[in-house]
Amino acid sequence: MVVKRLWFFVTLVSLQLHAQSSDTVHTHDKKKLKSLIIISGAAYTASLVGLNELWYKDSERQSFSFFNDNPQWKQIDKAGHFFSAFHLSAGTSRSLQWCGVGKTKSDVWGSVTGFLILLPIEIFDGFSANYGASTGDLLANAAGASFYFGQNRVWNEVRIHPKFSFQRTHYPSLRTDNILGNGLTTEIFKDYNGQTYWLSFDMDKFLKFPKWLNLAIGYGADGMVYATESENSAAGYKAIRQYYLGLDVDLSHLKTRSKALNTLLFVANMIKLPAPAIRLSGKAVTFHVAGL
Repeated sequence: MVVKRLWFFVTLVSLQLHAQSSDTVHTHDKKKLKSLIIISGAAYTASLVGLNELWYKDSERQSFSFFNDNPQWKQIDKAGHFFSAFHLSAGTSRSLQWCGVGKTKSDVWGSVTGFLILLPIEIFDGFSANYGASTGDLLANAAGASFYFGQNRVWNEVRIHPKFSFQRTHYPSLRTDNILGNGLTTEIFKDYNGQTYWLSFDMDKFLKFPKWLNLAIGYGADGMVYATESENSAAGYKAIRQYYLGLDVDLSHLKTRSKALNTLLFVANMIKLPAPAIRLSGKAVTFHVAGL
């Protein structure tokens, strides 16, 4: 699991780093487009080969089949697929615009690519006896790509930004099999209890509001020592969903003369920074400082 999530993250960030140079849209440049396709295609193919070697090589093969993992982990993993597909779509679109491809066409192909980049994971899973392809993952991938495309068709820009935050929990220590991680690096990807996924709204695009300040709604869960409700109950744990309403800092409006700093700000805007929020956890409503 952690290898696959690291693969998602590296692919996502590499596209975003490349796309950051697309602030200036040039006239259509076939050489740039050809180079983008060749280099990105080669890097992507190499990453799939590496992923197969690291994660699937020793797994017993089976005829392609599906596995219903939708009841697991309170669907936090599905939110992660939505988040990844959205930002992969955005990164691809910006890269195409850098090559001079029109915005509408870039958004279409960016969204299609954002879905297709994640599709091989489900194919690998489908042929692995340890997993099975997930219809829930496929739907979440499609929803994330569509969310990017839809906003650009309605507003010609992104006004609602999917974001991610993580806070360490004690739950990994309750498992001896490292299912929830062992150390910060793996826990970020494996401990769903610490993950929160957000939709951050550019309020200044809807009403009079400071440009740098957004409102955000978040979704997470707590008490998930095991994947399903029945497993948790049998072990004496109660998993609950958590909902957040809070403030967020919008870094997309900040520009500097440094390309390196602009790139850092661009990538950092995928992360929900700490800010005050109201949390609904079960029946309890509390004030919480939410964010990475």
